[in-house]
Amino acid sequence: MTNDRLIAHLVLVPLVAPLAAAAFGVLVLSRRPRAMARLALLAVAAGVAAIAAVIVHIAATGEPIVIHVGGWQAPFGINLVADHLGAVMTLMAQSVMVGGILYASRCKDRCVTYAVFYPMMLTLAAGLAGGMLTGDLFNFFVFAELVMISGTVLTACSDNRRGIEAAYKYFYISLIAATSLLVACGCLYAAYGTLNIADLSRSIASRPDAPLAGIALALLLVSFSIKSAAVPFHFWQPDFHTTAPTAVSAMLSSVVVKLGVYGLIRLTTALFPHDESLGGLLVMMGVMGVAVGGLGAAGTHDLKRMLAYSTLAQIGFILVAIGWGSPAALAAAIVFTFNHAFVKSSLLMLAGLVASRTSVKSASFGAITGVGRSVPAAGVLFLIGGMALMGLPPTNGFISKLGVLRAGVGAGEWAVLAALGVGSLITMVYVTRAFQRVWWQERPEDAPTTSPTRDSILAPALLITATVALGVAPDTLLRFASHAAEFLAEPGNYIKASLGGGEP
Repeated sequence: MTNDRLIAHLVLVPLVAPLAAAAFGVLVLSRRPRAMARLALLAVAAGVAAIAAVIVHIAATGEPIVIHVGGWQAPFGINLVADHLGAVMTLMAQSVMVGGILYASRCKDRCVTYAVFYPMMLTLAAGLAGGMLTGDLFNFFVFAELVMISGTVLTACSDNRRGIEAAYKYFYISLIAATSLLVACGCLYAAYGTLNIADLSRSIASRPDAPLAGIALALLLVSFSIKSAAVPFHFWQPDFHTTAPTAVSAMLSSVVVKLGVYGLIRLTTALFPHDESLGGLLVMMGVMGVAVGGLGAAGTHDLKRMLAYSTLAQIGFILVAIGWGSPAALAAAIVFTFNHAFVKSSLLMLAGLVASRTSVKSASFGAITGVGRSVPAAGVLFLIGGMALMGLPPTNGFISKLGVLRAGVGAGEWAVLAALGVGSLITMVYVTRAFQRVWWQERPEDAPTTSPTRDSILAPALLITATVALGVAPDTLLRFASHAAEFLAEPGNYIKASLGGGEP
C-alpha cells in the first residue's frame, strides 16, 4: 500500500471537506449574500471531485491507499481503503454530485433557497464517499445512514406537496435496509468477532459454515438490494422520483443507488466469494430488473417516472454482470456503474428542465407534450442520453452494454443475453416515445400554460458531454476497470492491502 503520509491522508478529503463545507453552509446560507456562499460550496464539491481523480490515478499507478484512523492498526482500529473499486466509485459519485449542485444553483425551485439544501447535498456527498472508502462494515452502516438522512431531508424540501409523503416512504424503506444491515453486522460479529471487511473475508473463508453466517448473508443481500433498487426490492423508487426535487432525484437515481451496487460487489468478491448460489440469484434478479424496469418505463405516464423505471433495468444489467463474477464480467459491471451515473443524472435533469417550463411544474407527459419544441438544444442532449440508455455508439452506454454482452458470450449465457437484448429493444421504444412527445409533437390546446421561470441547461450539457467523451475515448476507464476486476477476483489482494501495514 502507499506509505507516503500526505498521499495517505488524501483519502480523508472526500469525507472531511464536504462535512466542513456543510457546516459552513449552515452558518452562512441563512445570511446574505447567498449566491457567494453557494458558489463557495460548489467550488468545494469540484475540489473534492478533483481529489477523487487524484486518488484514482494513484490507485491505478500503484497500490491501494490505506489509512488507519487514529493510528490504530486494523482490524482493531478503523481504516479507510482506497482500492481500485472504492476509488473509482468515489470519483463517480463526487463528479456527478458536482453536476447536481450546479443544477440546483441554477434552477428555479423554491426548495433550493432553503438554508439546509446545499449543506445536505454536501452531507450526501460525504456519506457516499465514506461508504465507498471505509474498510469496516459497521462504518459502512454509519455512512449509509448519513446518506439516508440527507436524502430524506432533501426530499422533504420538495416544492411538490407530496414531497413529505415521498420523504416518509424513502425514510421507512431505507430504515428496513438499515435494520437488515445492522442485524447482519451483529450476526457477523457474533460469529467471527470482527467487522473489518478484510478480516471478515479471511475469517469467513476459513469458517464459511459458522453459526449465523448464512443469516448475515441473507440480511446483507436484502439491505444492498433495497439500496440499489434491485427487483423485487424496487417498489419505493418510481413514486419517490416523481415528487423529489430534480437535483435530488438525479443524484439518488444515479449515484445513491450505486452505494447498494458497491455493497453487492464487496459481498460477492470479499465477504462471500465462494457462495455458488449467490451469483445465480443476482443474475435472476438482474433479468427480472431488466424486464420489470423496461415494461414499467414503457407503460408509465411521467417522464421522471419513466427514467426511474429505467434505472431498475440498468441496475439489472449490472447485477447480471456481478452475478457472472468473472474478471471480464466484473470489469463490465464497474464500467456500467460508472457510465450509468452520468447518463441517468443528465436525463433526469433534462426532465426537470422541461417540467420547469410548465405552470404546473410537472413531468407528466400530459403537461410536457410539445414543451421541448421551444428548447431544441435540450432535445439534442436528451436524444444523446437516450442513445446511451439504448447502448448505441458513440456514447458510453454502448461501451457499457458491449462489455456485459462480451462477458456473457464468454460465459455462454445465451438465454440471459437474449433477455438483455430484448430489454435494450424495449429501452429504444420508451426513449423514442418520450422524445417524440416532448420534442416532436405539437402542444395540445388544453395543455397547461408555459412558465417564464426556466432551469438552466448547463449541468445536463456538461454531463452529456462526459457521456460522449467516455464513449469516444473509453480506454482509460476500460483499463482501470480491468485492473480493478483482477484485483477483486482474488480476495487476498484486498486483505493484504487493508491489513498488511499501518499508517505512516
